[in-house]
Amino acid sequence: MNSLLMHPMLSDCRRLFLRNYQIMSNIGVHDFEKRGEQRVLFNVELYVPLADSTPTQDELHEVLDYDFIRNTIQQRLAKGHTHLQETLCDDIARSLLQHPKVRAVQVSTQKPDVYPDCDSVGVEVLHFKNAT
Repeated sequence: MNSLLMHPMLSDCRRLFLRNYQIMSNIGVHDFEKRGEQRVLFNVELYVPLADSTPTQDELHEVLDYDFIRNTIQQRLAKGHTHLQETLCDDIARSLLQHPKVRAVQVSTQKPDVYPDCDSVGVEVLHFKNAT
């Protein structure tokens, strides 16, 4: 994933990321994918305004905790089988954007075990919080 910090809406932000978070998941449309779980890799970038993420006391409560990203993914996967990576990425992105400090989010998923002749197949989305 490329950093979007040069984007005008994000130039005052800090980028937080979670890379190659691997979880077993029920995902896919093919019969062999519906028989059980498969590995899915998640990559997430959150863009949080510096004003909301610059600690003055070096304390966790001053920033966005990375557990929020992991927990959001786990909660979505707990809902059961998903056919499409597109659906999963969009759902996770929308959930992450619910956090009041998050201005934008980039989410990708990869399924590394679907085809023997490539590293993985995947999807990536970018969502911005609507300006209000």
